[in-house]
Order: sequence, then structure tokens, then C-alpha cells
Amino acid sequence: MDADTTDRVRVVDARMGRQAGTGPIPPPDDVRECVRRALAEDLSSDGDLTAALVPADVVASGSLVARQAGVLAGSACATEAFRQVDTGISVDWRRTDGDVMEAGDAVATLTGPLASVLTAERTALNFVGHLSGIATLVARWVEVAGSGAVVWDTRKTTPGLRVLEKAAVRAGGGANHRANLSEWVMIKDNHLVGMDVAAAVEAAMSRWPGRAVHVECDEMDQVVEALDAGVDAILLDNMSTSQVRACVEVVDAWEQEHGDRPLLEASGGMTLDVLADYAATGVDCISSGALTNSAPTLDVGLDMDPDLECLSG
Repeated sequence: MDADTTDRVRVVDARMGRQAGTGPIPPPDDVRECVRRALAEDLSSDGDLTAALVPADVVASGSLVARQAGVLAGSACATEAFRQVDTGISVDWRRTDGDVMEAGDAVATLTGPLASVLTAERTALNFVGHLSGIATLVARWVEVAGSGAVVWDTRKTTPGLRVLEKAAVRAGGGANHRANLSEWVMIKDNHLVGMDVAAAVEAAMSRWPGRAVHVECDEMDQVVEALDAGVDAILLDNMSTSQVRACVEVVDAWEQEHGDRPLLEASGGMTLDVLADYAATGVDCISSGALTNSAPTLDVGLDMDPDLECLSG
């Protein structure tokens, strides 16, 4: 399957609530690199001065414990943080990304040199707390949207952490919008300088034949233009629910006449309070940057076993 065909498949997969061959665990190379950068923030240039005071032969055990109920994400990052600090730390997960956690649940246990555990602790917890917070918020959106629409993320992510955050969205049951600017063509209002929707779509299809084309529309006339141009997806931007329903009716009529239908996405000002109403309009996807840029961190802590062991003993 070539790249252009894959793009079209991904758009259809998002419409149907599927993810094309992806799960909640991010690619290992990305995990390693993100963890490496995070540890460098803590350890440059003289390492962990305080942990250096801890006797090197002291071995400790502990548990990663959820202080709040939520959905787990970021386990691979936590494991990698401990591994990069010391391969002698063993981490055993009792939950996997996407699993629901109750407050007080021990989601993982670990054993290793105390000094090394303390050095990696904050980095590991930062990843798990941040990414579980995203997964937890997404799960709430998915529950409220029900079967009405797929919950989609955006590119409003933390610079350098997009791959991890989009994996957390999947862990929460949501779907991923495009990961970067090269995945498909998305024409927004600021791109329409000196040309209309039809001209922009024609230029995109001519330059990248077969590549998925997604157009942002904020009024009905643009929706009709986009349909006539044969786009793959339409973003209904900052419309009221009544406006969205009217657009869905027009697209449904188009489907009856032409036999195909672009994916319909609603976005702009989405909150949990209005989500159910928009999900009931007939759109395929509802997207929000809040899923990744406004998710509160989930409180996850490390509880150490008070009984310590000395290697020399």
C-alpha cells in the first residue's frame, strides 16, 4: 500500500473509530529519546548530588500507586526512565496502558538500588502522571460522546512529546488526527490567500494525487464548495449545533446523490458540557486541543517499602 492510499485509509479508519495498526504504546525509539532528554534535564552536568549520599549497596522495593482514579498511560516511559538510570532496577507492571485504575491501586512494583530508584523517580512519575492525565480526560470525553462521534485529538501538543501524548489519547479510547503537517493536506482559512476552496483543493489534488485533502469550513457555502471539489474530510469550525446539523443534512443528501461522503469533523469551543449535543448531530469526529494541552496531571506516587536490604549483607 503506497503512502497516498494509506492516508485515505487513515481518514476512513478515523471515521469508523478505528486506528490503523496502532495501540496505546508509543514507538520504542520515541520513548527512549523523550526519556533521554527528560533525564538530561535532571542530571546535567554533575548527576544526582543527593542520591550520591545514599550507600551504593542499599536495595529498595516500592510500588507505583495511583492516588486518583483514572486511566493508565506512560508505563513504557516510566520503565525506560528506570532502565536508563540503572539496568539493575526491575519494574513489574500490574496494569497496562488503557487500563482503569482506582485510587490506591498499586499499578507496578519495582526493586533496585535505592540511589538509582530515587534518581529516576521524578522523571518516571512525571511521564506517568502527565500521560495518564491525558488518557483519563480522553476517556471522559469518549464516555460522554458515546456512539455518536469519535473523539479526535489535534496537533496542540507539548513540543517534543506529541508521539507520547497521541499514544495516551489512544489509551483513553480516542483517535488520532494527523500527527504532523505531511500526513495529509489540511486547508484552513489562513491558507486561502488569493484563492477559494475549490482552487485550493484542485491545486492540492494536482500536486499530491490521491493524498487525503481536509478542508476547514465555517459557513455552509464553503461546505458546498468542498463537496463539489471532492474533498475527503470537512472540518466544521466554530459552528453551533444547529449549524452543524444543517451541514450534516447537506452532506447526507450529497451521499444519497453521489454515493460517497467525506468525513465530517466538528471543532472549536468544544467542552464536556456541549459534547453530547454535538455528538448527536451526525458528525463523524469531534476534536479538541484541550485533550492534550489542558489535561490535568493524574496523581501517581512511589511508595517505598520501609524494609531495606544491603547487597553486602
